[in-house]
Amino acid sequence: MRAMISETAGGPESLKLMELPSKPLGKGQVRVAVKAAGVNFPDTLIIADKYQFKPPRPFAPGHEIGGDITEVGEGVTGYKMGDRVIGMIGHGGYATEAVIDQGNLLPMPKNMSYEDGAAFTMTYGTSYYALKQRSSYKPGETLLVTGASGGVGLTAVEIGALMGLKVIAAVGSDEKMEICRKYGATMFVNYTKDKMRDKVKELTGGNGADIIYDAVGGDAFDESVRCIAWYGRLLVVGFAAGRIPSLPANLALLKSCDVRGVFYGAWRGREPAQARKNFDELLALYAQGKLKPHISMRFPLEKGADAMNALLSRKATGKVVLTVA
Repeated sequence: MRAMISETAGGPESLKLMELPSKPLGKGQVRVAVKAAGVNFPDTLIIADKYQFKPPRPFAPGHEIGGDITEVGEGVTGYKMGDRVIGMIGHGGYATEAVIDQGNLLPMPKNMSYEDGAAFTMTYGTSYYALKQRSSYKPGETLLVTGASGGVGLTAVEIGALMGLKVIAAVGSDEKMEICRKYGATMFVNYTKDKMRDKVKELTGGNGADIIYDAVGGDAFDESVRCIAWYGRLLVVGFAAGRIPSLPANLALLKSCDVRGVFYGAWRGREPAQARKNFDELLALYAQGKLKPHISMRFPLEKGADAMNALLSRKATGKVVLTVA
């Protein structure tokens, strides 16, 4: 097998394309020929030893894949050779094959491409959990999404609109606004032209946003706590800006608002039945044509570093995907 391997902590350029022996199958595991792998911000953190989990080296990054089952281990039920599947594996996806526990597999809808499968689990899983389980949403409320044209941001826009929320997309260019409009946003903030707190208050008649989905952190978080509505809920999803912000406690007091953490990976481990139910619902929405990942860039496996850099430079919108021959 071939894989983009992290041997030492570092940035995308530290990855090396290597030939490795295939891993043996354990009980309850399958081997998947990888056809596509999703590229996500946590992939850039895990190779730099900045993520919550630090797998032993050498390892390949890559949380999500789409591919075909080529071998089935002892005790596997519900899957067989030739099945098209999505794998959620934490790391190991930047490779031509992966060994996956059957509990980390999802069947791909018949109308789903491998690329869409590889672009689905982390972003849609995170945003659905954030909005369904953590936001206490009510249809008709206002949802502000920071970094709205990015991987998780755009899925939050899309899912929020399906839930009946009025979506404000906060982005860095007019071109990115148009992408968010196609995914259901009806109001917009351009960071480069407007101060977010002022624009959001203007768009909401002075009330502020009922729910704020913030995967950016840094200045976006600082602005968010200043344009949140009374009884608002600020969802802390990530820190793509790099700076982990602090909350002035007086602002939480003044708005009687909540700040709620969204650690999707840990929740999925603690509540596997609920997480699977979420995915059953998401995959049904995809099969009905109501969800569609926006893949803006595709790279071959050996260009994994370029794919990560495209994500880090914010040149990409929606998802970046590696294609595996």
